[in-house]
Amino acid sequence: MLAAYLRETHRYPILSREEEHELAVRFHNTRDRDAFHKLITANLRFVVKIAYEYVHYRVRLLDLIQEGNTGLVKAVQEFNPYKEVRLTTYAVWWIRSYIQEAILRNYSLVKLGTTQAQKRLFYRLRAEQKKLEQLGMAPDVKLLASRLEVREKDIQEMDQRLSQHDLSLNAPYSEGEKKQHIDHLADSSQPIDVSLGDAEQKTLFKQILGQFAETLEGREKVFFDERLVSENPRTLQELGDRYGVTKERARQIEEHIKEKLKSFVKERYPDYDLLTGDRT
Repeated sequence: MLAAYLRETHRYPILSREEEHELAVRFHNTRDRDAFHKLITANLRFVVKIAYEYVHYRVRLLDLIQEGNTGLVKAVQEFNPYKEVRLTTYAVWWIRSYIQEAILRNYSLVKLGTTQAQKRLFYRLRAEQKKLEQLGMAPDVKLLASRLEVREKDIQEMDQRLSQHDLSLNAPYSEGEKKQHIDHLADSSQPIDVSLGDAEQKTLFKQILGQFAETLEGREKVFFDERLVSENPRTLQELGDRYGVTKERARQIEEHIKEKLKSFVKERYPDYDLLTGDRT
């Protein structure tokens, strides 16, 4: 069934930027159903690509794709073609949002999270642990709770639950089947529409960061350049020592810069809240 659906998605042509814009303008102005259909079908492969990122959450891939398609429909309905943004760049937030809500509903018989803080914890715990390790910091419960703004008890419970659901890609896809989960993963090569969309998003994000950097001065500029956007970021301790402040004060400065970045993006690029990592 999945293979048949994937073959079906490849029947629809990829739209050029000009074709997409023309169809989006037509739908935006007249709600033309043919334009709407072409915008949806041309991006079905994009939804599949995003859905594959969530296969380890124990929800059927086809269910994830279905939820993602619902998000795509919502995105096309809300999309403003008169802003200099590609549809895929705008739609990714809606697609992820619908997929993530479905995962939270189905991940466990015991709900893992219903509040905004719990949802943030569900998706960010592993990423935050890895980030701290890369910075040379021990991802202990107290530090994680502080950075994610949740209770230490919540960190311990979520970490235990997520660890119980780790899945080997070498495990059988289903009982009695020889094929393994790894056999059902998508081709590592990206469709051209996805590659172009990702490249465009990275370019725009780099442009936004460059514009934001011009608004900073003094130590805020140093923190931004040498820690937040550097390929080899300085540690909070190093920057704290340079300016004669504690590591905790350095962390507060960093958080203040992040808040300024969020405000900058929301004011100038209202469709790009996802780029700041804040979806609450």
